Amino acid sequence: MAGRINDDDVKAVRDAVPIDAVVSEYLQLRNAGGGNLKGLCPFHDEKSPSFQVSPSKGLYHCFGCQAGGDTLDFVMKIDHLSFSEAVERLAGQAGITLRYEEGGYTPGQSGRGERIRLVEAHKAAAQFYIQQLEGPEAEIARAFLAGRGFDQAAAAHFGVGYSPAGWDHLTRFLRGKGFTDKELLLSGLSQDSRSGKPIDRFRGRLMWPIRDISGEVVGFGARKLRDDDNGPKYLNTPETAIYKKSQVLYGIDLAKKEIAKTSRAVVVEGYTDVMACHLAGVTTAIATCGTAFGGDHIKILRRLLMDNATAEVIFTFDGDAAGQKAALRAFEDDQKFAAETSITVAPGGMDPCDLRLAQGDAAVVGLVEARTPLFEFALRHIVARHNLENPAGRAAALDEAAPVVANIKNIAIQHESAVQLAGMLGIRDEQFVVKRVAQLARWARERGAKPDRPARGAAYAQAPAPAARPSGPPLNLRNPVHVTERELLKLALQRPELVSPAFDAYGTDEFTAPPYATVREAIAEAGGAAQGGEDYLAKVREAAPDDTVRALVTELAVEAIHAKSVDEVYAGVQLVQVRLRAVDRRIHEVQGTMARLGGQGPAERIAAVEQELWVLQQYRQSLRNKGAEAL
Repeated sequence: MAGRINDDDVKAVRDAVPIDAVVSEYLQLRNAGGGNLKGLCPFHDEKSPSFQVSPSKGLYHCFGCQAGGDTLDFVMKIDHLSFSEAVERLAGQAGITLRYEEGGYTPGQSGRGERIRLVEAHKAAAQFYIQQLEGPEAEIARAFLAGRGFDQAAAAHFGVGYSPAGWDHLTRFLRGKGFTDKELLLSGLSQDSRSGKPIDRFRGRLMWPIRDISGEVVGFGARKLRDDDNGPKYLNTPETAIYKKSQVLYGIDLAKKEIAKTSRAVVVEGYTDVMACHLAGVTTAIATCGTAFGGDHIKILRRLLMDNATAEVIFTFDGDAAGQKAALRAFEDDQKFAAETSITVAPGGMDPCDLRLAQGDAAVVGLVEARTPLFEFALRHIVARHNLENPAGRAAALDEAAPVVANIKNIAIQHESAVQLAGMLGIRDEQFVVKRVAQLARWARERGAKPDRPARGAAYAQAPAPAARPSGPPLNLRNPVHVTERELLKLALQRPELVSPAFDAYGTDEFTAPPYATVREAIAEAGGAAQGGEDYLAKVREAAPDDTVRALVTELAVEAIHAKSVDEVYAGVQLVQVRLRAVDRRIHEVQGTMARLGGQGPAERIAAVEQELWVLQQYRQSLRNKGAEAL
């Protein structure tokens, strides 16, 4: 088995892959000031960004859930990798050859993490399927694509391939690449046959690679092509260690940058619809993979959209009953978005792929632009269930529809929609409906729940409270003493050259908050602030006694310093304030000793205490008069 990865190689990987480049593969980052970037935390639900990245320090920290660390920590946490797996993945991206100690550079199959091996198997399978699409057996697959308006270039852009109709073509190919039968079964690429031997899961089908948001192939969607195929029309990879259908969106790897740039996502229903939209110019299109659009999909989009005021999610559904049901199910999740949600239905019940074939690219673009607010669609659906020809039917429709309007976030749109609802119901007194909706909205705000609905389930769950810090009492960030100590530690971690060498002479007892005193100890253990250097922060984090202190070090290294100008003057003020308060505390202690002695103790003892008090008072006066020069 391959041994421990060489420390120098780990450092080379950390240095070679910028943390902002890695994080931006998963969420949209924006300028946070002070050289930092911010975005919605991928580790907990939130509506305003508390997740910050410091590219210059190679660290990230969430001020909401306290998650933090370096590039490797981020990859480990978000993709559920071991340390070695994270190093291997980033090394592969950076083109760095890793050396393994206790056996040299021989990362054999047993020495690689399971997830890495499964991803590598899928990558090899994707290339195999692409190659098979060019062979004579795949003529039926190429004809299917052509019939849907997709040429060879389109197939190549989306990585579409073909799985041969034989029993074990892929299985034998991957064995030849060094993958074990166990790995092939775990990956879902192979399955057990009646004889107990692995055979290909996908046979004689058109293959779409399903990639995660970072671009790794984690599964496949397979469409049957022949009448003698008794399997389902679409067959997807089963749930595996790397593929969870509720957590992947087809096309997200291609669409993510444009989604973040335009603050718009278009949700379609199938692989060919995604292809048609992208080729028509709607490059923000994505689709679910054999499951309904749900909460985990929303989390992916929210991180890209940043839930800003102009963000929009547009759903395209077939006009049939199933499509309407799917649209209403999407509306149930509407409040998980801060984005506006809309729906568009193609004429004649066509999907985007059919529409492109029949009317061209412009029709697909027009379909998206002709969207209708999802709440309006839901309102019309609610109203249609009631008999509006009599007062009782209109009242019942109002009772059901008014809470929907009251739940609209934008007050101006809420008012206009109330007026629109009055028109739908045939109620001439518009103000009656407007007041009813406003009353429901007010009650909902007071209860902290949706109008007319109990606050239940994940849809209404609040973001988790920040993790408690077990090392000492809670930090009081309103306490000016704690605030100054925090600023000084941030300077020591972020700008050590501004507080050195004075800072290294400060004792841990000069920091009154126990967590801050522990961070001060970690800095000392790492060699002090004066050493600085590229590895300084890494050494401090390694010197931290536990993960809690390590997280606080990361937090302080990322959090912005609260000064318009971070310079020697500002640093000097923090140094003096912390020292002054320490001197004041010591003076108070010495005065207490004097009071207890009361002139009755040994003369030498009294003289020593009086001398210490005089020295401290003189030092305090010097600090007040000269500032940092007196340190």
